[in-house]
Amino acid sequence: MSDEVAPPAATGESGPTAPRADLPEALIAGSAWSEPMLGAEGIPIVDSPFVTVGGGLGSLAMADVLRIAGVPASDIAVLTDIARPDESYRHVASNSQISDGERLRSDSGSVMDNIWAFPSYAIREAVSDRTPKPVWQSLTEPLLSEYFTPRSGQVYASVGREADRIGWEAMRVGGHVRMVRRRLGGGYFALLTPPAGSAPTRRVAYRARYVHVAVGYAGHKFLPDLQKYRDTYQDLRRVVHAYEQHGHVYEEAERRPVTVLVRGSGIVASRVLQRLIDDRDATGARTKIVQLFRNYVDGPQGERATFRRPGGNGFAFQAFNLPKAAWGGQVREQIAGLEGKERADLVDHLGGTSTVPRRAWRAQLARGSREGFYEQRVGRVSSVAPSVDGRSVVTTVALSDGSEETIEADFVIDAAGLEADLTEHRLMADLIEHSGVRTNQRGRLDVEPTFEVRGGRNEPGRLYASGSMALGGHYAAVDSFLGLQYAALRIADDLAAQGHCARIGVRRSIAQWLRWVRNRPA
Repeated sequence: MSDEVAPPAATGESGPTAPRADLPEALIAGSAWSEPMLGAEGIPIVDSPFVTVGGGLGSLAMADVLRIAGVPASDIAVLTDIARPDESYRHVASNSQISDGERLRSDSGSVMDNIWAFPSYAIREAVSDRTPKPVWQSLTEPLLSEYFTPRSGQVYASVGREADRIGWEAMRVGGHVRMVRRRLGGGYFALLTPPAGSAPTRRVAYRARYVHVAVGYAGHKFLPDLQKYRDTYQDLRRVVHAYEQHGHVYEEAERRPVTVLVRGSGIVASRVLQRLIDDRDATGARTKIVQLFRNYVDGPQGERATFRRPGGNGFAFQAFNLPKAAWGGQVREQIAGLEGKERADLVDHLGGTSTVPRRAWRAQLARGSREGFYEQRVGRVSSVAPSVDGRSVVTTVALSDGSEETIEADFVIDAAGLEADLTEHRLMADLIEHSGVRTNQRGRLDVEPTFEVRGGRNEPGRLYASGSMALGGHYAAVDSFLGLQYAALRIADDLAAQGHCARIGVRRSIAQWLRWVRNRPA
């Protein structure tokens, strides 16, 4: 997520659209299906009023709010190929060098397992560690203290508790969702491929009035020059992406002196740099680190003093990926009132590549510069190729002063954080092609303020989307913990207006919070 890490697609359905030779052409080409069409192919139909596709944190937030609103678990189907809602997020966080004891880029009140945000992560940590320091930090941030952010392990444990409380296993259906198509007569069919050997048929169609899509990012992609290198030389060991498993880089650095070239200047690049320096301090590794910047930040960014982001030494600093007012203040209201390019431009201005200005991490880089094991370069890459002996990677860089330099490194870590195109996700590509949905200025699904996907309605059915697939909509921080919950609440309000569930009023909210405190089923 953008305020923590950017995970790939939760359902594992990223990648170019593949042939579907096992399905008849009538189903593949048809934008709307009927029960006789599916029956003729021997595809069984399962009814579920509400289907959420993805099974990650977005699906958890949606199912959580619906259960709190009184929807029984039997009326919700979570179609997913992961076992637990934090699985994909946890995997990518680990690859990004965020272990269970490290802190995420999320605030104390963005409590993933608790829509009431009380008790906050800071209060919970204060109780578990028997110290008031986390609460003091959250009360005095950012003037007297750095922003409080929760440990990732704390988030995972709380997500697991809430999943168990709302009956996640009773709602979860294992498998890959290949397509979501309109149903002739209203609503939708979600076509699921169950795990091999788990079902008597290769396909199962879930018939639903409401479908919610929360499949995470379409995936990550390399910087173009690094992708060309990998494609040309098939070297998957020396050139790696920060979001993929690359523990061998750190293991090798502990065994012998190596040079590591880090590309990027965002939060993930910061974590990679910190891991490399931590290993130097803890194990005596003699790693040399070279960081290559495409754009070098040497001072505050922004034209107005009240709308300015601090920066320096190559980095733009921001505690979270957006100003806090984008979650629930005047910036949120401003974004909600805009459409099209105006909204996209404002969100781009507020966001962009940035990292957390933690004092300990900045001190590490300053020490690295003094001691000579950390260097910076600024420029554009001209070429990437293996060395003559094939044991390292040579990167030729056109520097900002017009000169050219070659950087020879044992490993290159791409931490630029580029995201794959929406159409590289198989389900999203199929939706765009067959369901009439529209994309926004950011190339993501265009959604209403209620998070209904524009162009996807099939009366009386509704198609919703939340998370990174809805970036660029009326809520800028949609792919954060709080953003996922906000979207779920807006969708639940829309469903309540259609009579599908009860509104979460004051009485229900208090009663449900008391059940949460006692860990009683929703």
